[in-house]
Amino acid sequence: MSAERTGAMDAFLKQAGWGAAVRTPMPGDASTRRYIRLDRGGRMAMLMDQPQGAEAPVAPAGASAEERRALGYNAVARLAGADVGRFVAASNYMRAQGLSAPEIYAADLEGGFLVIEDLGDALYADVVTKGNERELYAAAADVLATLHAKGAPSVLPPDKPLHVYDETAMLAETDLLPEWFIPVALGRAVTSEEISEHRARWRAVLHEALKPSPVFVHRDYHAQNLIWLPSRSGLARVGLIDFQDAVAGSKAYDLISLVEDARRDVPRDIAESTTAHYLRAMRAQGMPLDEGAYRSQMAVMAAQRNAKIAGIFARLFKRDAKPRYLGYLPRVWGYLNRDLEDPALRDLKAWYDRAIPREKRGAPQGVAI
Repeated sequence: MSAERTGAMDAFLKQAGWGAAVRTPMPGDASTRRYIRLDRGGRMAMLMDQPQGAEAPVAPAGASAEERRALGYNAVARLAGADVGRFVAASNYMRAQGLSAPEIYAADLEGGFLVIEDLGDALYADVVTKGNERELYAAAADVLATLHAKGAPSVLPPDKPLHVYDETAMLAETDLLPEWFIPVALGRAVTSEEISEHRARWRAVLHEALKPSPVFVHRDYHAQNLIWLPSRSGLARVGLIDFQDAVAGSKAYDLISLVEDARRDVPRDIAESTTAHYLRAMRAQGMPLDEGAYRSQMAVMAAQRNAKIAGIFARLFKRDAKPRYLGYLPRVWGYLNRDLEDPALRDLKAWYDRAIPREKRGAPQGVAI
């Protein structure tokens, strides 16, 4: 961290009343954000530090697909970039639904600093066991059903548009697989013809999947971003983090993120019981879903998400020198191979079978992970 950034952080914390807090940096992830735990005489909080200028610009409201492409990947894929205001707005929206998103204690939106509620360390990924897995996953499904009981808001208060997770964004994400995974796995550059055909087949699939009315989508809803809070009750037992990239999209997307988790194996019976619990919860709220149509939508969203993740993890290795993410690729490809068996994805499966041999669908050989 530069001396200038450190000085800005010190000034922000002092003004927010946390200047004397003991600071403990938290482990980093794949983003440019970092988190520091604050301890002020036993009162805990988290500092979010999002350096400004560290991300590509985001799309303004109403930007066309062409304008988004001109701005770069963040704008095309509907990512928040360095805009911490999106985290604040999404947190406030979910808290208003009775959910446990972190309370915002202090904010410097222009500087990229937030002091937020510390929800603790009990990540689902760390506390889930065979004894409590069904309960924890059912609680997470209840949170989604609550969010899905109403349509997606057009604006997250006070003033952040909830962008639609549209075809342009989803195609930009699936493009990552041929662009980044094929060079890593096959040791050659992808051809323009391969990219074009892959995109065309995805466009045909997504056209139908994106028709249902959108809902609020967390977008990274999995065991590393959910915190178990057993001292709270009902929906509030599920702590929510890392939602700054929230969008308006498919009811199936977050559920698939939960049950086809790139970082942990979710047993098939837990995935099925969680899906069934979600469908019951939607019926109980007077919002029954056509189960057959919903499961077909799940297959499409699962394949889209897993294709994106395979591309992102290959990019983290090749561009960002983070080889540990390759260790997740066998699991991600296991999901994707299974997803592609759905009849709606027949043409896409044919492309993958022709372009990427089965034995190449995983971590590349000879790379230390």
